[in-house]
Amino acid sequence: MKFGWIETMRILERVSSRNLIHLGQRIFLSLSVVDQIPEHLVSVAVLVTWTYQFILEKPLYLSRLENRFTMSIEKDKSSNEIEKQATTPTPLTPAPKSATEDKRLGLNGRLAFAIAAAALGSSFQHGYNTGVVNAPQQLIEDWISNLKQNRTGEPTKQSEVTMIWSIAVSIFCVGGMIGGSLVGTVADRFGRKGGLLLNNVLVLATVIFEGCAKTAKSYEMIIIGRFIIGINAGLNAGLAPMYLSEISPIHLRGAVGTVYQLVITMSILVSQILGLEQILGTEDQWPLLLCLTIVPAIFQVVALPLCPESPKYLLLSKGKDMDAQRALAWLRGTIEVHDEMEEMRAEYESVKLVPKVTLKELFVNPALRIPLIIAIMVMFAQQLSGINAVMFFSTKIFTMAQLDKTAAQNATMAVGAMNVVMTFVSLILVEKAGRKTLLLAGFSGMFIDTALLAICLAFADTSRAAAYSSIVLVMTFVILFATGPGSIPWFLVSELFNQSARPAATSVAIAVNWTANFIVSIGFLPLQEALGAHVFIIFATIQAFFVFFIYKKVPETKNKTMEEISSMFRQISYQ
Repeated sequence: MKFGWIETMRILERVSSRNLIHLGQRIFLSLSVVDQIPEHLVSVAVLVTWTYQFILEKPLYLSRLENRFTMSIEKDKSSNEIEKQATTPTPLTPAPKSATEDKRLGLNGRLAFAIAAAALGSSFQHGYNTGVVNAPQQLIEDWISNLKQNRTGEPTKQSEVTMIWSIAVSIFCVGGMIGGSLVGTVADRFGRKGGLLLNNVLVLATVIFEGCAKTAKSYEMIIIGRFIIGINAGLNAGLAPMYLSEISPIHLRGAVGTVYQLVITMSILVSQILGLEQILGTEDQWPLLLCLTIVPAIFQVVALPLCPESPKYLLLSKGKDMDAQRALAWLRGTIEVHDEMEEMRAEYESVKLVPKVTLKELFVNPALRIPLIIAIMVMFAQQLSGINAVMFFSTKIFTMAQLDKTAAQNATMAVGAMNVVMTFVSLILVEKAGRKTLLLAGFSGMFIDTALLAICLAFADTSRAAAYSSIVLVMTFVILFATGPGSIPWFLVSELFNQSARPAATSVAIAVNWTANFIVSIGFLPLQEALGAHVFIIFATIQAFFVFFIYKKVPETKNKTMEEISSMFRQISYQ
């Protein structure tokens, strides 16, 4: 019997301790100048590992070792059986998995806890601080006006108050752009889990500034706090989806990635409810409303340290095989993680052959430039889809349908609740229908919906039917956005790139997303004042373009390994 040296190395890795692995590596790497190891050396290696395992009483590993050698004997019998019984997954022949194995690698209590610890403490900051300033806007503007008048002794112009408030709101996006550009550096230096934990320091700083602003009589402190929490949200937008993608099994990667957007929609709804006048939307309580962002940060600081670092980061970035295997076993709730570790090791071997990907190489290398362009365009598509315009118009549309102010606000919250429900539905659909299908369905439906909405809004003041039709179209738009365009872009970036390119690519994509968000927040109001309801024609045109782009360029990544996806882009770049 003959046995390859790499195969023997992997057996030693699986059954021995860190020291024995190190010893085995030294022995067999010294023999790597030859293609195969003589049979007697293999026998010695097997005897050592069996003895070691007998001492540690790990019969599961021994049975796996015996099965491995039985396979190797059968491989020598027939060359045809080699293809049927290959155990190392490749892009062309992924390893088959039994129903029992799939079930074992599914969602379990530990994985659910890790997902909650990562998502609730990160994406909640993103969504909550996006929506929390809407309800108390008038209260804070009045406070700014009085404060500025007390400073100068002269009446404050409304235009000055509006300018200060616009800066306070939009600087959140500026912070997000900066935070997004730092994702790669933080993810590589501190890890995904470490970066998320350290990021909560910015939340504490935000609470200090925003919470003390009224007492200190300084609206500048609110602007500083909004800027800091923007940096926090930008970092979270890259680190959290990256961590969620790397800890999830392949067949749950899309569903787990959707959790980030789900928590964003939930936190926006929570901010709307807490901002009601009956709760915290009062002259005395609005500082507390801003400070409640500390609650999810406390939860994450307590819960996330109990979870392991991303196994892929530990192995592919740090080269810590045993730590990665322990982390993966914890997340899967079983020690039977052999196949998944083999896939990660195969990716590790391929990553070692290429230098670390730089920002310049992302744009120069065709195999990386193609997925980068896709990631950037999908991020632009999400922010330029018109969802912000629809949510802005929602209360006005409900008012045009002759709902009173309170009923219009309640209807707006109902739209937010529908956004949460449909995002949860997309969490289920994304692993059944696929990423590309949901993106196409979402943007195509939004294109039709937006065109009809522009027509109905033009007649909403004079026609009751047009006004009620506008309400239906707003709700339909939110449903279509939530089913795919709202959630998929966040985790699609992590799926398009391997471990070496993922941090840098995520930095670019997240920075682009926040830049587009900033452009919309700054440019929408002037456009709306100039064009009125016709502004939706611009969004419909943009949506039509992105439908065409997604159909032509965006690949389906459902149930594909990173190596398969990378190979696909390499083949495209050669064409």
